[in-house]
Amino acid sequence: MRRSVCHHLAVLFALLALPLHPGAADVVLDNAPAHVFFSPGGGAAKAIVRQIAAATREVLVEAYLFTSKPIQAALVKARKRGVEVEVILDGYEQRERKHVTARVLKAGGVSVWLDNDHASAHNKVMIIDSRTVITGSFNFTYAAEDKNAENLLIITSEELAALYRDNYLKHRKHSRKF
Repeated sequence: MRRSVCHHLAVLFALLALPLHPGAADVVLDNAPAHVFFSPGGGAAKAIVRQIAAATREVLVEAYLFTSKPIQAALVKARKRGVEVEVILDGYEQRERKHVTARVLKAGGVSVWLDNDHASAHNKVMIIDSRTVITGSFNFTYAAEDKNAENLLIITSEELAALYRDNYLKHRKHSRKF
């Protein structure tokens, strides 16, 4: 009998929920709906855009590379319909790219922050409505969808979203407003 991907993910999270250091969080996700995408060509970018389009209150984003125009447009569109949208970008990477993504998002009303406190602000995370977490190796780029071998998880769990939201706020504290 085939087991569902959700069941396998729940088992994986249960096995991985061992404290690695004092700041680690123990999380066992029973019955947390999850969707898995693989690229190239696996539909991850479209899935992200659909999740942003469904947002009603808040979208928080941490991104290292962020060049996907459809994802940028979805965030701006969400902001224009009244959703609070904040993005923390890797400050060094943005400087190398002449702040193009930061400018596009800010022009669309999105709050943009730059994290320069780390050698690399390498997170690839979205927290939507304090309920949904989007994460994985998938950078928010064209190459991640069409050229690279990447993975993306979309997990519905208020408990997990709270942990990621707390981490987001921790990074925003030391980031500077663009």
